[in-house]
Amino acid sequence: MSQNENKKIKQQDYLSFLNQQRSVSEKRKVTDRLIDFEEIYIAKDNSELTEQASRCLDCGNPYCEWKCPLHNYIPNWLELVRTEKYDQAAELMHQTNPLPEICGRVCPQDRLCEQACTLNTGFGAVTIGAIEKNISDRALAKRWRPDMSSIIDSGKKVAIVGAGPAGLGCAELLARNGVKAVVFDKYPEIGGLLTFGIPGFKLEKNVVRQRREFLADIGVDFQLNTEIGKDVSIDELQRDYDSIFLAMGCYTQVTGDLPGSDANGVIKALDFLVANVNEQQAYQMEQYAFQSMQGKRVVVLGGGDTAMDCVRSAVRQNATSVTCVYRRDEASMPGSPQEVKNAKEEGVNFLFNRQPIAIIEQDNQVTRVELAATQVVTESGSKRKSFQVNSEQSSQLEADVVILAFGFKASPADWFEKLGVQLKQNGLVATLESQDSELPYLQQTDGEGVFAGGDMVRGADLVVTAIAEGRQAAREILEHLKL
Repeated sequence: MSQNENKKIKQQDYLSFLNQQRSVSEKRKVTDRLIDFEEIYIAKDNSELTEQASRCLDCGNPYCEWKCPLHNYIPNWLELVRTEKYDQAAELMHQTNPLPEICGRVCPQDRLCEQACTLNTGFGAVTIGAIEKNISDRALAKRWRPDMSSIIDSGKKVAIVGAGPAGLGCAELLARNGVKAVVFDKYPEIGGLLTFGIPGFKLEKNVVRQRREFLADIGVDFQLNTEIGKDVSIDELQRDYDSIFLAMGCYTQVTGDLPGSDANGVIKALDFLVANVNEQQAYQMEQYAFQSMQGKRVVVLGGGDTAMDCVRSAVRQNATSVTCVYRRDEASMPGSPQEVKNAKEEGVNFLFNRQPIAIIEQDNQVTRVELAATQVVTESGSKRKSFQVNSEQSSQLEADVVILAFGFKASPADWFEKLGVQLKQNGLVATLESQDSELPYLQQTDGEGVFAGGDMVRGADLVVTAIAEGRQAAREILEHLKL
């Protein structure tokens, strides 16, 4: 590169946010993406990435950074992208986020960093998520690894139970501080719901496998297909490790106790999604038998991201029709608006303001879903809209398959008590209170040397919040080990 060209790259256009429009990632054609489970967003080229990064105002108080649960150094790595220092940008991303390529795909940027972007007031937010995804993808593709040459082995070992976002976040930070992290998981691949709950059209599984190779290269050990309390005893954990981090998520599915929910053709959302991944990846998990939706009328009950994963998976399995039923209005849906938009593009039907009250069966086979009309109401002091059911105004929707996507609740293990881990009334793990007003709760439990984080502590939540709690737990473990 000539000196003049280099000077041109470094020169900042302070009106770039006016001269360049916000550019979202292009999608594959609907007709193409409906025939497979590959990701729908097309990678951006370098010129578009640098152009979009140049739109950042580099605010003195970066709202995007504070809105992110990981407090990523967003303006800093956007500047590195603008000046085409891609490897340095990837390195800076990894200082706060061990899974940037995954957060760039599945984080709801429209509710976090991009929503907080100053330009979101009318100019169009910087496309932070797309830049994060593309830059970290490039780094992993060329097998970029952090310099670990100065890391001194502490001689300490930490057992991490659960290879989901919280567990991986904890393991990576421990490895960077000379602690041997051994991650146990009952599934045959790392990722937890990243692998088994999120379909490939949002997160292709080779992305997770690349991250496993990265973590293994920096010293993290994985013991997969291994169930704690069965394949490895609690006594072994306590004897062989200096500390324990629990990151097992929330896998118990809410069913809503609907009449008829035990009929043939009624499927729990996670069972459907895991079975689909199991079939595609040939993991041979016998407890998750594949259930094809081809030629069937599919009704999905729920309005979150899991429901969107289900409806979009069903249309790819060539269902005759797919309908999502949600009890509030569209604006109140807890799922990502972008995912709802993608589902509509792919032919999913939506019924809003409908409360399922019963699943109708004939000869123990689902035939219809009975629905009551609802009216959304705003309660004083509540952030979320409530609703009232009008049982006198009901309807029936024909269905061959009903998928229950009402969310997840705590699923505590029966061996928690032996570790001294206490539970809240709702089954979530209780952690100790802190004296720090900015960090009111620690990840430490009542068990000696036992820490916990992610969904099993806070309930079903975002991937990025689970990562943040895993990293916080790692910091507390390092303090506990006096490192």
